Amino acid sequence: MVLHEVDNEITIDCLLLAGRIMIESGAETYRVEDTMLRMAHSQNMLDAQCYTTPTGIIFSLGKTQPTRITSISNRVTDLQKIALVNSVSRRLTSHMITLEEAYDELKSIQKTNYFLPTYIQVISAALASGCFLIMFKGGWSDFLFACLAGGLGFLVLLLINDLTKVKFFAEFTASLVVGTIAVFSVKYGHGTEIDKIVISSVMPLVPGILITNAVRDLIAGHFMSGMAKGVEAFLTAFAIGAAIAVTLSF
Repeated sequence: MVLHEVDNEITIDCLLLAGRIMIESGAETYRVEDTMLRMAHSQNMLDAQCYTTPTGIIFSLGKTQPTRITSISNRVTDLQKIALVNSVSRRLTSHMITLEEAYDELKSIQKTNYFLPTYIQVISAALASGCFLIMFKGGWSDFLFACLAGGLGFLVLLLINDLTKVKFFAEFTASLVVGTIAVFSVKYGHGTEIDKIVISSVMPLVPGILITNAVRDLIAGHFMSGMAKGVEAFLTAFAIGAAIAVTLSF
């Protein structure tokens, strides 16, 4: 009996860890629940139940088993971790690995930082901003200013978010930097179209994946998760828009 309870504890720990990694990495709610239930069914836990929101997971193996809850406080976009957890899930459900091996791999995935170095992220954001400028039919004379504003804005986003852990304040500050660079570049006669510079430079800050996931969850019937993600995306967009409005008003 004790051994059975220990096995159940390991199973719950493994499944909750898989769900936690996916939620923290920006996965859709339906994908998290589907992955956890598939992993549970592969261990003959056919009565497993799972309820997932962007801020927590409630999971139980059945009526006679204890229900476990885990809270989610930090969320980023890390598609690499989502893909790795999906790979572990597929191999577990195909019985290519044991539950203990899956649990060890998940713990390794959780501890590993798959993000590129900060300077590469900043350079990528800068080049993306410049390319967005051209895509929005901006002039090549504004290309460097868009790259500068986009790169510095993204750098400020990373720094402020690391210091304060307040996502919306970091996005507001980063957008202030973007708007300030755009305004001064045009004011002193170097840039030409302030609107194109601003729009292209804030694109790396726009919560595109979050909006997509919110719509996907709403379509799938996960209304609470969809609304929560939609509100988060709205607050991010509001922070960006408010910062640009403040900059332009001065």
